[in-house]
Amino acid sequence: MFFCLKYCLSIVWKPFFGQHADMIWLSYIYTIGALVLVITFHEFAHAYTAWLLGDPTAKQRGRVTLNPLAHLDPLGTILVFLVGIGWGKPVPVNRAYFKRPVVHEALVAVAGPLMNLLIALIAILPVRYFGQYMNYELGLLFQTIFDVSVILFAFNMLPFPPLDGSKFLQLIIPKRWQGRYQSYLANAGVYFMCFVVIDNFLISKYFGFSVLSFVVGWIVLMVKMLLYLGLGSSTV
Repeated sequence: MFFCLKYCLSIVWKPFFGQHADMIWLSYIYTIGALVLVITFHEFAHAYTAWLLGDPTAKQRGRVTLNPLAHLDPLGTILVFLVGIGWGKPVPVNRAYFKRPVVHEALVAVAGPLMNLLIALIAILPVRYFGQYMNYELGLLFQTIFDVSVILFAFNMLPFPPLDGSKFLQLIIPKRWQGRYQSYLANAGVYFMCFVVIDNFLISKYFGFSVLSFVVGWIVLMVKMLLYLGLGSSTV
């Protein structure tokens, strides 16, 4: 699971620009905590779904757990603080155990982002219906978890390896092209990572515009609109 701390902070920090430093630090701490929470449940969902569908690999490696230490990748965690981009520890999946490899692998892939949406919904419900009774810090905590969950859903559903959306997309790939698509899944990840680096450190720096942030931001806006409209609120 890949994530971008810079983008998460840009969303969560917007209300605090020009305000007291204590509020910014509180938002930062909440964002880190939300990332750990959301990543843990995201990876757990992958591992648990794979286990339910017949693949014991993640279970045998201790990944069917809500212990964050089992899901945080050391290098990915360090890099998120150094450069703002990181990742969780990938869940091992052996599609040979699946009765329907393409369908079941796609279900395992989408389980993580769907867990993000579930967490987002759970987090926003108290704000929506009991926000007037909450103190500011508690409301901020729930809102931060909501924002981070939606952002990571949007990012991980992009159809580029190694993101979850690329494996979910194989459901609509014609059977005669599945071989080529599996090759794409195996080899194209390095190109996406190169694009992320170029977008984050070159395009953003010299052109003041991030292609990835624009795309993810648009998806985030659409998801938030759907969730808020479903709860009977017009606030995004």
